[in-house]
Amino acid sequence: MALFDEDELDIANYLRDEAEDSVSVPAKQGFGALTIGAVGVVYGDIGTSPLYAFREALAPVARGGQVAPGDILGLLSLLIWTLIVIVTVKYVLFLLRVDNRGEGGVLALYTMVRLAIGRRSVPILSLAIIGAALFFGDAVITPAISVLSAVEGMQLVMPGLDSLVVPITVGILFVLFMVQRKGTAAIAGAFGPVTMVWFLTLAGLGLWHIWGNPGVLSAFNPAWAVSFLLNNAAISFAVLGAVFLAVTGAEALYADLGHFGRRPIMVAWLVLVFPALLLNYLGQGALVLSNPEAAENPLFSMVPPAALPIFVVLATAATVIAAQAVISGAFSMGRAAIQLGLLPRLTIRHTSADQSGQIYIGTINWALLFGVLWLVLTFRSSGALASAYGIAVTGTMLVTTVLAFLYLRIAGIVAVPVALLLTAPIFALESVFLASNLTKLWDGGYVPLAIGLMLGVTMWAWWRGTQLVLGKSHKQLVSLDGFVRAMNRSSVHVVPGTAFFLSPDPDVAPSALLHNLKHNRVLHERNVILTIETLRTPLAEPQERASYEVIGDRFARLTLRFGFMETPNVSRAMNHARKAGLRFDVMTSSFFLGRRRPVITGPIGVKRALDRIYALLTRFAADPSDFYHLPRDRVVELGERVAV
Repeated sequence: MALFDEDELDIANYLRDEAEDSVSVPAKQGFGALTIGAVGVVYGDIGTSPLYAFREALAPVARGGQVAPGDILGLLSLLIWTLIVIVTVKYVLFLLRVDNRGEGGVLALYTMVRLAIGRRSVPILSLAIIGAALFFGDAVITPAISVLSAVEGMQLVMPGLDSLVVPITVGILFVLFMVQRKGTAAIAGAFGPVTMVWFLTLAGLGLWHIWGNPGVLSAFNPAWAVSFLLNNAAISFAVLGAVFLAVTGAEALYADLGHFGRRPIMVAWLVLVFPALLLNYLGQGALVLSNPEAAENPLFSMVPPAALPIFVVLATAATVIAAQAVISGAFSMGRAAIQLGLLPRLTIRHTSADQSGQIYIGTINWALLFGVLWLVLTFRSSGALASAYGIAVTGTMLVTTVLAFLYLRIAGIVAVPVALLLTAPIFALESVFLASNLTKLWDGGYVPLAIGLMLGVTMWAWWRGTQLVLGKSHKQLVSLDGFVRAMNRSSVHVVPGTAFFLSPDPDVAPSALLHNLKHNRVLHERNVILTIETLRTPLAEPQERASYEVIGDRFARLTLRFGFMETPNVSRAMNHARKAGLRFDVMTSSFFLGRRRPVITGPIGVKRALDRIYALLTRFAADPSDFYHLPRDRVVELGERVAV
């Protein structure tokens, strides 16, 4: 069976009215508050990279514990120019300007390409699935490596702490994931200030050591990077894989665009974060030039012994914030994937009364906790885990670059040569970084690939299965207009009240309506065919939210439109329906839901395996009443079995 167009076969969703509040969040907060907030949330991950990036880059070039001065300057030059090209040029100066009604991220960019094409494209959809799956892989690794790195710094304060590093890390992570269901609104306000102190501390330590060895500033000359790669060809790939650790978290720049806006994110990077990272990496290099033994842990070696305990506490706080930012990003990505039909309905709970971005998805939270704890207990050190880091990030970045090129070309934003000029150099650089990270495949790099593969297959199976089930059901349905004409001539018993029948297609009679008529032999006084459209934009404008059309004495169509970043809430959504002309009494209304249970009938093979995954996922889908926030005492569910 051919797959149907995804615009026709989106899962019907009621979506919440709170979206207007989320649209206005950046406007309600001052520019300074948004900038400080961006420092804590957007840059939490990349801000903890100095804990391990330069240390891991030094490891392959250390010969008998010594590193040649030219190699140190070469590594610093690679770090500096990677930050400039990947983060500053690609994300800050380019991608932040390519937004989907203020929203960013790989799924938002996918929807822009999808809209520009004007039809379903399986290759483009596959890119989106790959990018989203790898993002989740990164979300598993980041909390583990960040918190491990910080806790390992405690060994410098208490040398006998070696055996307690893993238990302390597990304890911190367990508490962090446990508090997610209570919401992070109460502590989120401290994220920005604490992270600002962290960046200022990084900058101060860097300046202090640069002052003692100002010659390290010559690393800004890219010739040092080129020379290093030419003179160390045998280990260049391994080094580049470690250098890339300095830009992990850059995708958050784009993904969190809708939360803070372009200008606060840009200002935070250019004024504070970027200078602080540059100064700190240069300071680490200056320290290792004067004291080669510091290469074992250059960041913590920069700190005076008396201040080390305070710095360890600050580093731990920074890594917890970085982990929190990634977890929140995973929740947001999960919500977008659900609304785009890439994941089954999962219960989404708001944890803040005034910030719609503060959400909690229990299934994703516990899955992340399991994966993070497994990584910590398996790898047991940030150095070992560093080998697993990078592949997921580079993969997501490559997908973003490809989608950006496709959008520029298909939407006609710029001419094809200009689009290539903008994206080809970055694509080439990221491809090199991906190749370098793939050399660590058997040292741990298989972890994000395995996670990404598992999630990618899951998303593909759900998308495919949903379309097949809806497509088969679609063939069995009758035209709504014909059904309405037949009912006008029918002597069926009519009962008072309003019945809402959810349907993904407003032109056919819903199966729940047909089943109700067949088994209960009644028709309500007013029957509303309710279709929910998930737009390919993150948020819907108020004027496009609802439309209402009367199609007979007892029938009407109601269409509610919402963005893919919004969360279901039927009560608030129905307020828009009233404004569109619908009149009903909720106490005499019923909401009819059609449940479809897949029955596996195909021959043994890959397609049957995908069908089985889809059938299994349907069991984990949230109850429709909870997902749509329907009034529990007003819901009637009617089921049917569909062979796939």
